[in-house]
Amino acid sequence: MTIHQLITTRHGGVSPAPFESLNLGVHVGDAPELVTENRRRLSLLMGMEASRIVWMDQVHGTRVAVVREPVDGPLPSTDAVVTDVPGLALAVLTADCIPILLADHSAGIIGAAHAGRKGAEDGIARETVTAMIGLGATAGAIEAYLGPGACGQCYEVPASMRDEVSARLPGSAAETSWGTPALDLPNGLHEQLEALGVARIRRDPRCTIECADLFSHRREAPTGRLASVIWQDAAS
Repeated sequence: MTIHQLITTRHGGVSPAPFESLNLGVHVGDAPELVTENRRRLSLLMGMEASRIVWMDQVHGTRVAVVREPVDGPLPSTDAVVTDVPGLALAVLTADCIPILLADHSAGIIGAAHAGRKGAEDGIARETVTAMIGLGATAGAIEAYLGPGACGQCYEVPASMRDEVSARLPGSAAETSWGTPALDLPNGLHEQLEALGVARIRRDPRCTIECADLFSHRREAPTGRLASVIWQDAAS
């Protein structure tokens, strides 16, 4: 069974400024009908019916949902979703937070998580891996992809916040390129996934704050949301 991953950019949609153009978030102030068209275009790119993409109402929490069939509307108060059913796509919306895509190819189990500062600190990556193991995945067989987000050289925070987060997410303490306290969530998440036994971890090198092709809430709020999506082919 082939597992696919896709990361959108801000290009190729129909939304006007300040959401131009492929905004996939319904909660940012964009016209709902334009977001629907953007999501339709995404589904065409994926070769999948739009109804088979699972979206979440992300709240910076640690709730993980197990899905085995299409969902009508976004999963309420959910920041990660896992499935063992081919033909369902799991989507994460971000504009500086870190999207995490996970797959155990041999077991046919996939997961997707939204890791903002609070969720990363509280263990959303750990909870997602645990949920996948509950479906039959093996930690050592899981491959993880950390998508584009705010990098440690740009994600400035108060020193007290950096210390609080890094105490619970080792490896996340950083310094901006201009010498102030910062958080490097990708590095902290990488270390946490390694500690959980995830053997293969890839990291997208793009920083959303620096890359004009991606949406960034810190750089230009209000703005749109990009999607990181994972799915496995439906059985033929």
